[in-house]
Amino acid sequence: MNQLPLLVIAGATASGKTALGVELAKQFNGEVISADSMQIYQGLDITTAKPTPEEMQNIPHHLISIIPRSQNFSVAEYVTLANQKIQEISARHKLPILVGGTGLYIDSVVNGLQFTPSEESDCRKILLAQAAKEGNDSLYQKLQSLDPEAAEQIHPNNTVRLVRALEVCLTSGMTFTEYKKKNLPSVSPYQTFYLGLDYAERQDLYDRINQRVLNMLDNGMLEEVQQVYSQKQMTTASSAIGYKELIPFLEHRDSFEHCVAMIQQETRRYAKRQRTWFRRNAQIQWLILSKYDELQEIFEKSQKMIAKTGFLCYNKS
Repeated sequence: MNQLPLLVIAGATASGKTALGVELAKQFNGEVISADSMQIYQGLDITTAKPTPEEMQNIPHHLISIIPRSQNFSVAEYVTLANQKIQEISARHKLPILVGGTGLYIDSVVNGLQFTPSEESDCRKILLAQAAKEGNDSLYQKLQSLDPEAAEQIHPNNTVRLVRALEVCLTSGMTFTEYKKKNLPSVSPYQTFYLGLDYAERQDLYDRINQRVLNMLDNGMLEEVQQVYSQKQMTTASSAIGYKELIPFLEHRDSFEHCVAMIQQETRRYAKRQRTWFRRNAQIQWLILSKYDELQEIFEKSQKMIAKTGFLCYNKS
């Protein structure tokens, strides 16, 4: 198999993946493919921390703001789109750089996970009806009992993934975790260098998260959420952290200060799940950010790590 080179930059939210991805794209003649399950939706630009034009620095970024908020979107659809973009970028003799924190998206692409299309089953209809009537808590508890590993990797507010995981558990005779493993090819379609960003002390990351939430509010997150909420056009995108936590304030059910604290708390919890997911991946080469003060130092260290492995990168023309 002719494996295409693929650079992956993964890590928890607020770890600096976007900035490093841009620097490496400039160095290695690359283009960035977003691996973020919320940034793929249109709108909520501040709330989902989409890179600004200034942050992109004229580097092409793909799979951002391409799906309407009113539309459901699955990991299977993401894998199809990401594979297409990798092929297109490689055909231009540029390096595809997959950047993001949605571990399921990244691993499904890197490992060549195969998805079989299926019509909406009776089981799925029942689970969706249960979610609409009782909320996601009952579904999440059921998944925890049937497949604890899958439950740890799926956000309780993500109805689509909860329902899909439970549907597999209840109809296939195996857990969702086992199902994914059975659908992995023996060889990845990509020659991948997997770079992970993290902090030696978890509190350092949490401090960055807390401050970033405040910066996002200063930049207009509340106004953005208010506008989107008034349009009532949300499905899967409604699980975006920051959106759902501000709704109680918009509905005069909670104070602004408490809602902000909940955004920070939920973001920290999400970061913890991300770190747990990525830490299990033996392929990842870790760059511990606490050791470096400036982006330039982080960039230079990452270059050395990539060069040391002999990873095939396109040189900057």
